[in-house]
Amino acid sequence: MFYASIVQLETLGGTRVEIDFEPFLQTARLLYEGPWVAERYLAIQQRIEQAPDTLLPVTRQIISGGARGSALEAFNAEYRRMELKRASEAAWDRVDVIVTPTTGTIYRIAQVETDPLQLNSNLGYYTNFMNLLDLSAVAVPTGFRADGLPFGITLFAPAFNESNLLALTDRLHRASVTTVGALNSPLPTELFAAATASDDIAVAVCGAHMEGLALNHQLTARGARLLQRTHTAPHHRFYALPGGPPQRPGLVRVASDGGAIDVEVWAVPSAQFGSFVAQIPAPLGIGKLELADGNWVSGFICEAIATAGAQDITAFGGWRAYLGKL
Repeated sequence: MFYASIVQLETLGGTRVEIDFEPFLQTARLLYEGPWVAERYLAIQQRIEQAPDTLLPVTRQIISGGARGSALEAFNAEYRRMELKRASEAAWDRVDVIVTPTTGTIYRIAQVETDPLQLNSNLGYYTNFMNLLDLSAVAVPTGFRADGLPFGITLFAPAFNESNLLALTDRLHRASVTTVGALNSPLPTELFAAATASDDIAVAVCGAHMEGLALNHQLTARGARLLQRTHTAPHHRFYALPGGPPQRPGLVRVASDGGAIDVEVWAVPSAQFGSFVAQIPAPLGIGKLELADGNWVSGFICEAIATAGAQDITAFGGWRAYLGKL
């Protein structure tokens, strides 16, 4: 299941890179083997000292260890944490996001009750280092195992990357499953709500601004990020406009005899949106496009008058396909 999720990320545009995971694992061991549990003890000191029987025995056992630490141990562990943090940061020179299983397995409740410390530690194998290294992370469902139990992965990145992670995990979630959890309810269609929570504007592009093409730098230079590759609702005609370079297409909404056209949806920082739009030459402009899933986003549209004499390329289904046929 994990490798299937990696392949799915690759289909969304990712590139697989292996890293040294050891600094992250060593940091995870510091969480409960180090002195940080003292902070938890301090938070409930009155309860654990005056009414210990109100806590689950395993919870009491773990947190009680926080009363035995020394200042020397605390400083020593903090120095070790910083050492491991520096070692882990080498990974971010090679990758934008790291992917792990959320948990390595699933236990029955009865199993956990027989050995709660070890089995809970096992469940946190891929996550116990997150707070100590000040990382942002999102866990996302990606399907079901052969026995019908759910499976998911975690994507994490340096601090303050939540909006990027939410955008990526939203795409991965929808590419992997179609329902909410184990229910038959379909996933909601609020596609860009989380992705644009940081005051970005979702913009659909259908031509030279697509990733790797001539004008994509106008997006990336403004800090825009790719949210999704999809296509429009089947209500458009698509034209190769005269002029250039670069060559540009025109997308026109029609009442009938339309087609679905490939687009990329990019999140453009709102502070950069005006300068981006100002570079768009007539007869093109930014209007509202309906996507295949029924969502409406800002996107490139073309004045209908400009299609006179232009080549109708709707049958190609997208600009990349048309360029490949030239």
